[in-house]
Amino acid sequence: MQTPLYRWLLAATASATLFTSAAQAQVDTTKSTVTATSKQMNVPVEGKFKKFNAQLDFDPAKPAAGSANISIDTSSYDLGDDSYNKQAANKDWFDTAHFPTATFASTAIAPAGGTKFNVSGKLTIKGKSQNVTVPVTVTSQGATQTFDGSLPIKRTQFDVGSGEWKDTSVVADEVIIKFHLVAAKK
Repeated sequence: MQTPLYRWLLAATASATLFTSAAQAQVDTTKSTVTATSKQMNVPVEGKFKKFNAQLDFDPAKPAAGSANISIDTSSYDLGDDSYNKQAANKDWFDTAHFPTATFASTAIAPAGGTKFNVSGKLTIKGKSQNVTVPVTVTSQGATQTFDGSLPIKRTQFDVGSGEWKDTSVVADEVIIKFHLVAAKK
């Protein structure tokens, strides 16, 4: 008796899912943060993304075999004021109705000396993608690894702040994305 093809596909999918889950570090989002800081009229304004998830597969002894995938719920951006949060979600800024997530998917991880690594990949915000390289510092303590990094981007390259907000004299073009991810060691 032959086993139907769909059973083989189901078994292969289940095996791949189990393997992937076992290989990825569990990120503790209650101890982790992702922020974006811009300057409005030359005054720094920081907002925090309250909802995100990350899948990390990293062994400092084999960085090239690692990967990082981060998905951020753009509607969770919190500037500390409901009216500002609503404005950030509208079409001119994150347009969360049409682009509910921003993502980063790594393509390469390379050592940069000591506990530092350069993580290259594709950053996608509002449907616009850019290849970026993020310097990341990895530290270990007990059963956890911490990944800290900072990435400057130009918001206008992602159409964040369009319409009247495209003018960078009020809100600067540069935005600094910072992350602090705490994960269980593999």
